[in-house]
Amino acid sequence: MPLTVLSDADIHSLLFSLTREDVVALQENLAEALHEYSTGTQETTGCCQTNQPQRISIPATNNQTTLFMPASTSKSRGIKIATLAASEPSRHGSLTSLHSTPSIASSASSQSTSQSTPPATPATPASQMSNLSLAGSTPTDPSIASSQSTSPIGSLTLLTASGQPYGFLAASELTAFRTALAATMLFTRRTNVHTIAVFGAGAQALWHIRLALLLRGPEIHHVHIINRKFERARELMTNIYTSPEWKDLRKSNDKLDFSIVSNEYGEYNRLLKDHVRKSDAIFCCTPSTMPLFPPEYLTSTEGRKKGRYVSAIGSYRQHMIEIHPDILRQAVAPEHKHHHHRHAQKGGVIIVDSLSACMKEAGEIKQANLTPEQLVEIGELLMVKKAAMKEVAEGGEGEKGLKNWLQGGNVIYKSVGLGLMDVCVGEDLVMLSRERGVGKTFEGF
Repeated sequence: MPLTVLSDADIHSLLFSLTREDVVALQENLAEALHEYSTGTQETTGCCQTNQPQRISIPATNNQTTLFMPASTSKSRGIKIATLAASEPSRHGSLTSLHSTPSIASSASSQSTSQSTPPATPATPASQMSNLSLAGSTPTDPSIASSQSTSPIGSLTLLTASGQPYGFLAASELTAFRTALAATMLFTRRTNVHTIAVFGAGAQALWHIRLALLLRGPEIHHVHIINRKFERARELMTNIYTSPEWKDLRKSNDKLDFSIVSNEYGEYNRLLKDHVRKSDAIFCCTPSTMPLFPPEYLTSTEGRKKGRYVSAIGSYRQHMIEIHPDILRQAVAPEHKHHHHRHAQKGGVIIVDSLSACMKEAGEIKQANLTPEQLVEIGELLMVKKAAMKEVAEGGEGEKGLKNWLQGGNVIYKSVGLGLMDVCVGEDLVMLSRERGVGKTFEGF
């Protein structure tokens, strides 16, 4: 049995070589695995929830945590072992402090960058640039992210169903990619994706942006990167604008522009509200311990007029939170029969990767006091959606309410991550790496 070893650099190279068709195929395989996780039994599939042990967390030195995430598919057994910095509870106050802090607009310039020129420093005159917004309030706003990087450092080991090891993969790049792959499943079906907002500027943010552009690129015109530190966001944008790895995506859409919003500069609160309100999709990719924006941006009469897809994947512990609980409570609240204001449709549930894991670990779910009846797993929903879409394509009505909600309503997806995702995507990456000569394969291991 050959053993394939893939470093983070190997996986990075392989993932950046993927075409749209490759990504769609990987996404379909992951969707099938998540469907089997939600609906299968031990008699029908190795992906079923019964075959997915809960992960184990062991405290490490320097405020770090080591996670052991065993998982199973019909083809493989695997375990990801990853160490990451543990985010500390915020010391900035209560959840309401984010929108009770007064905004102090500075005279910082509104700066921008063209498609062909990487962003300059905040001191660069606005006249030399063209599409990069900078805004900020005083640095009393709650932290958007932990002070430590939470990118996992570790590995994924893959074995055949009979126990033969066949894959050993570095975990960092794989984890960011598989998380974004799952988060963009529902995004691909949205009717409007003209403007997206991304909170964070690390590997998770990078892969959410890249997959969004690969899957719906020509339709996306504005990407707002919202991050606590301007410099980190500038590094990400410089990479997008200058790296040969992004060249094809840059050339495929001449209407695409990016902006950076940081609370270090300018009128942060005003621009934050403007970008959140105008976004068709919001990707939250930070290990935040406080809500990333005030709830009324989305819960007010004005905020509810527009349907949005909101994905929150950065928080994975009970004290961590990216979306204010009021937003989740409103999303699951029963519709009033009579109302005087037009607002986007809501589904009455929050979509999650794993009901049991999110009920135990997701800060947003815990702090909003949601019940299992107010959650639905993405694996179950994807196949219901697929059947409804097929019926519509064949001339039937399908489930119109479900279809309309998923395509244009207010949809919230919450993920804390599953070992199943790592094993499923890891299987496919080992196969692709052997086909394309990436990494090292040892025969007769």
